[in-house]
Amino acid sequence: MPGTQSAPEPPVAQIAGTAAFSKFVHLMQLVADTPEPMSVSELSKASGYPRPTVYRTVAALLAERLLEENPRTGKLALGPRLIQLASRSWGRSELRLASVEDLKRLRDITGETVHLAVPNGQHMVYIEKLESPSAVRMSSRIGTNVSMHSTSVGKAYLAMLDDAAREAVLAALPQPFARYMPNTIGDLQALREQLQQVRARGWAVDDEENEAGIYCFGAPVFGGRGVPVAAISVSTLRFRQKEDPEQAYVAPLLRACRAISQRIADTPALSATEAL
Repeated sequence: MPGTQSAPEPPVAQIAGTAAFSKFVHLMQLVADTPEPMSVSELSKASGYPRPTVYRTVAALLAERLLEENPRTGKLALGPRLIQLASRSWGRSELRLASVEDLKRLRDITGETVHLAVPNGQHMVYIEKLESPSAVRMSSRIGTNVSMHSTSVGKAYLAMLDDAAREAVLAALPQPFARYMPNTIGDLQALREQLQQVRARGWAVDDEENEAGIYCFGAPVFGGRGVPVAAISVSTLRFRQKEDPEQAYVAPLLRACRAISQRIADTPALSATEAL
């Protein structure tokens, strides 16, 4: 009716179902962020929710395949349905679409597996993976969170941040660093020294720091303001690495990163923000 104002929207906390939904999201975020899988009791302690609440919520998430439970250990991980939904979202992302042709070309030139990763809190997350045509495949998948300190994509991204931004990220990384392999960087000072080298030469390595026999080269992708927004890696197997790896892997990797960075700079929808 004329002159009649509609009722104001209720605050978010008063909308029916919001509290339960927030618990669902919070528990999934804790499972996603923890370096190691968590049990229900550990999840209850980390979340601060009563154990019966966590049990009920986890049961609902398991039923919807948003979480999955290891039948041997009872530990929880993100479920296949959540990863499928995330993959569809990332598959439509403008950054992936701006990169995919150069990623395919890089995969074809090197003959190796190629990843595109973006920062996700204290991790990098793979939003694209193109498999090597060889019979040997890597265990990674789209949607995987990987550590910044032990991966070529993480180190390539960190090295190109300005000093203040890099130190803020480093301060937030869990200490001491998780040691996945004997070669994994173990402390903050060693990581800082390696990042200086990466910044000077423009690319990073993962020297069997996450998987035995896997050696990765990583380089950054820059946004419209020259800020790193992503990183690309080429992953090889030690036993079949070519004689001149810089020419065989690093040179085409850097060309792909420059081409994608230029496309971002030339595309208003991509260059309008530093955090794609």
